[in-house]
Amino acid sequence: MSRKGLAEVELAPEDALRLQVLVTQVEAVRINESLQEVRGLKGESELLVQLHPNTRSDRYLDRVREVLAQAALDTPGGFPVVLRRWSRMGQVESSQLAKLLCLGDADAVMAVVSSSALTEELARRAWWAAPYSEYALQMLGHQQIAQSPLGQQLAQHLLEHLAFETVPHTIMQTVRTLLRPGLLNSEQQQRLWVSGRAKVAYRIPFLELAAAGVQPLSQVTSAVAEHHELSRYDTDLGSIAGEQPLAAGLLRVSSAEGQLFLNTIIEALRRPPDQEVVSALLNVIGRFFSLGRRQTEALNRQPSLSHLETAWQQRQIATDALTAPLDAYGLQVATLEALAAVNEGLLYATFVRSDAVGSLMRRKIAPLIDTITQWLKSLQG
Repeated sequence: MSRKGLAEVELAPEDALRLQVLVTQVEAVRINESLQEVRGLKGESELLVQLHPNTRSDRYLDRVREVLAQAALDTPGGFPVVLRRWSRMGQVESSQLAKLLCLGDADAVMAVVSSSALTEELARRAWWAAPYSEYALQMLGHQQIAQSPLGQQLAQHLLEHLAFETVPHTIMQTVRTLLRPGLLNSEQQQRLWVSGRAKVAYRIPFLELAAAGVQPLSQVTSAVAEHHELSRYDTDLGSIAGEQPLAAGLLRVSSAEGQLFLNTIIEALRRPPDQEVVSALLNVIGRFFSLGRRQTEALNRQPSLSHLETAWQQRQIATDALTAPLDAYGLQVATLEALAAVNEGLLYATFVRSDAVGSLMRRKIAPLIDTITQWLKSLQG
């Protein structure tokens, strides 16, 4: 509605007066549209203004927001357009943050929780004003909030509501956030891991942490046996593993933890639901095997399945380029290097031409996924 149209809407006299008083006394405002009421937070208490619409409820509530904005910010027209544009980028002056929480506007609250100047007190008020999962994720991105008592409350909210989430991107983002140190105990992390049986998106953040060497998978699931050749690998390569990334990579993937990673990533590649999950899986594979990375500049510039397969074949033949005792492990070295070069760029050409998901997407990317899976399985004991 235009400002001219809103200007024609007059608040009931008792509403106008009570809203003016409310804004001067409270720390945050929340509008309940279905109940036609405005609530204000004052310390641990709440103040209530029951509205008395004299026109259509949506028009009346828009006028209420204009009155709140003018009282809090001295800016007619509701939440300023320039602030609305920048709110999700955290580009609002810190001096305005407390005032924005008195507008009863969702975008205004997002401006606060996205700000680098967010404090624990402002976060407490913002969570009262808009207790939504999206806002909890934003606030937990601030280290001081995540480590505060409020951080635990936000984490529990996300954990309870995650079961109802169906979008893989949101699931991955939420689990990544919840796995930050100190937010969940081991039992809660295991519950998230078990949820990955039905939705692979749950397991990707665990795989990312394992690939980065931050948190082993054995903390959340049963361990598996090490590769049956690990003792021989260790005898042959243990002394050079500190200097030779390829030797270290072979020992890593052959360990019990490495074999658990292989089992999990192979299972995850069977039925990825959408393109973002596939991209995340390919990136985590490359990250895990990065110890063996020896990519050529050409491969970096133009990643493709044919480039990977060619490099894999050539490396098996060129064992004379390896340092003893690595020259006895040409096949394993070729596989390590090929997997180290895996990333989402391998699918750019496919995904730019198609937005397919589910089984149709899996058919389109089957040649790549089948090849990668074959390489992964060749490293299993």
